[in-house]
Amino acid sequence: MSDASTAQASEREQRTAVYVYGIVTDDIEPAPHARGIGDPPTAISVVRHGEIAALISEIPLDRPLGTPDDLTAHAQLLDGTAAVAPVLPLRFGGVVTDTEAVENELLAPNHDEFRSALAELEGHAQFVIRGRYVEATILREILDENADAARLRAEIHDKPEDATRDARIALGETVNRAIEAKRAEDTRRVVSALRELDPTVRERDPAHEDDAFHLAVLLDLSRQEALMGVLTELGEEWEGRVRLDLLGPMASYDFVTAHQPSG
Repeated sequence: MSDASTAQASEREQRTAVYVYGIVTDDIEPAPHARGIGDPPTAISVVRHGEIAALISEIPLDRPLGTPDDLTAHAQLLDGTAAVAPVLPLRFGGVVTDTEAVENELLAPNHDEFRSALAELEGHAQFVIRGRYVEATILREILDENADAARLRAEIHDKPEDATRDARIALGETVNRAIEAKRAEDTRRVVSALRELDPTVRERDPAHEDDAFHLAVLLDLSRQEALMGVLTELGEEWEGRVRLDLLGPMASYDFVTAHQPSG
């Protein structure tokens, strides 16, 4: 290579880095249409070491990372992979200097751990199940069941806000406690209904004050249709009371993630 070519290659290396999405088995080939972060989106390639590999793309160093579009592209790539093969996600991605660093600093030191984790994930993916209370329905339910809440509601009815401030605060606290109790009970109900599918379940913190439950479920992909059946039955049971949402299959963010590269 001429001195000019060497200088150009060195300059190019200084202007770019390698972004790592997640860890897969060494037999994975990215789909021709697979794209990663960036505008325009970057092409996906693979760095292999032994029986594992990393999904990567080359990115310019002069652009900010972590934009909403980046997070969406990152998740879409990993979730699409998880639907067909095990993947250990890097939750927020990792940036290293070059492909040699991917192999030497990430894959080689963690080879056996990553290989074992991928073997455990074989045939599985994560699903997220969320239920959100219908506000009017759950409030009516609480007022019907809780004498204190009903009394406080009657006390403030048609009265000025300033004159009933203490009662309104007390009512809000009473309702919140009642929702927390219902959330715990309804979460147990969902976990019990899922038990026949032999999942691994993680409870997530509520994302909204009206959340009835928020669960991450690691499930055998062959049971995806059965999962839909269980949720359909729950939806019919709770029609007008709880709205159900199902996300997935997706990468196993709540159960196992790859170590972030040191950079």
